[in-house]
Amino acid sequence: MTMNDDLTFCLTRPTEVPAPDGLQAWCEQWRRLAAERHDAVGLALRGGFAADRVGWAFAAGYQSALRQLIQVNGGTVDDHELLAMCATEAGGNRPRDIETRFLDGGPGGVTVSGRKTWTTLGSACTGLLVVGRVDGGGDNERPALKIAKVDTHAQGVSLVEKPPLEFVPEVPHVAAVFDGAKADAVLPGDGYSDFVKPFRTVEDTFIALAVQAWLVREGRARGWPRSFLESLIASQAGLAAVAAQPAGAPATHIALAGALARTNDLYQQADALWADERDAAAERWRRDRPLFQVAGKPRALRAQRAWETVELN
Repeated sequence: MTMNDDLTFCLTRPTEVPAPDGLQAWCEQWRRLAAERHDAVGLALRGGFAADRVGWAFAAGYQSALRQLIQVNGGTVDDHELLAMCATEAGGNRPRDIETRFLDGGPGGVTVSGRKTWTTLGSACTGLLVVGRVDGGGDNERPALKIAKVDTHAQGVSLVEKPPLEFVPEVPHVAAVFDGAKADAVLPGDGYSDFVKPFRTVEDTFIALAVQAWLVREGRARGWPRSFLESLIASQAGLAAVAAQPAGAPATHIALAGALARTNDLYQQADALWADERDAAAERWRRDRPLFQVAGKPRALRAQRAWETVELN
């Protein structure tokens, strides 16, 4: 299927969607969508359109971003899988902050020991993408890092529930503790430069795609102005073009900064449209609005560094 097919889907499908009865119901809905074999952009758009609230659109964008990241690095994701990136530790997520260790676990395998402070979707995930140090490589400032895929319910894995956030509380977060947990696989590539560093760029892109698909459905259902819907579709086309570019390239960061500035303008227009609505969905929009300000400073810093890089050339 093409991008045009996905945009046409958002513009033509019936706007009534069922509200999942909790997290597990959303997971099953996601698996059915993933089984239709859409690419990552198509999954974000269709998953966002199928959402009845920002929280589930966010979850669809997050899962689509992880699939994109893995596929770009030569890996695959099964239809039934729901994944989470486990990078951040007590000191942060820079290479020198990572204390989690991968030890030789026998032929072709490693065991994982360490603690991650932030894991999105928690026990609903089937697998955790854990960033850890590989013994014998790098130094304390820039250790050799890899990504190990660990079964969420494997022996040696403990999940500690965190209180719900004030926005998108439907999406749980946990701390994850690994005590000699055996990894299912070690992904190819460098754990930091190929996964952790580009992930925020990919995540920002795909969550914006999914949330805007949700807004297209809501806007069509509520009879909002066609000019607003046209702007959303144009924005989605631009974000899809960004998603096709190398996530680490300076030009990609600059393009994404522009795309997210347009996205912010659209959300401000949506604020005015939602202001005339008085139902539960409108209340959730107002509750969930702070989601879009998360990680704003690192995002701006990436764009600034990208400009500095291109201006040196």
